[in-house]
Amino acid sequence: MFPVFRLAPAFLALGLCYSAVAAVPEGTPPAPPGTYVTDPAHTSVTWSLDHMGLSHWTARFVGVRGVLDWKPEDPAASTLRVEIDPNSVRTDFPAPEEVDFDGMIATSEDFLAGKPITFVSTSIELTGKDRGLIHGDLTFRDQTHPVTLEVIFNGSMAEHPHTKTAHLGFSATTSFERSRWGLDILTPDIGDRIDLVVETQLVTAEE
Repeated sequence: MFPVFRLAPAFLALGLCYSAVAAVPEGTPPAPPGTYVTDPAHTSVTWSLDHMGLSHWTARFVGVRGVLDWKPEDPAASTLRVEIDPNSVRTDFPAPEEVDFDGMIATSEDFLAGKPITFVSTSIELTGKDRGLIHGDLTFRDQTHPVTLEVIFNGSMAEHPHTKTAHLGFSATTSFERSRWGLDILTPDIGDRIDLVVETQLVTAEE
């Protein structure tokens, strides 16, 4: 069964590893329907863009919260909302004590402008066994445009052997042109296309 985001193909190399994901042991009871939230210890949102044609410069967000209303009997009826704190961007730029590059990316009007980033699903389309597209609206810099995520459902557990709680796991990718959100600074030296990769586990939401 499949669930919630829609990310389109982005990182070719990373895409190769999706097919090699270790399977949940056969016979493991699946996670029940309900509300699930991202597990921050096992969730990553990584993005990259072309840098002068020499490499794909890569960064990530660490402040990510997703809420999934999971309907395993009808995955297409599931819904997803993701919120990302722009101030949680991490570039690993050298000498942060001299140049607050992360802060500039997060707050400058030329970049993320300190505005909340959200993705809200509008529909889910099943495309194959444990695969699907999540269509939704991506908002940042106070602008909203549609984005589609290409998602792989890696599996679920009614009771994780370590946490004793229900878990779901997904991999997702997407690509889009940042200029659609008015983020066109430094083009064409810095690529317009953003490639996004998401790896996540979700756990039962606390009441």
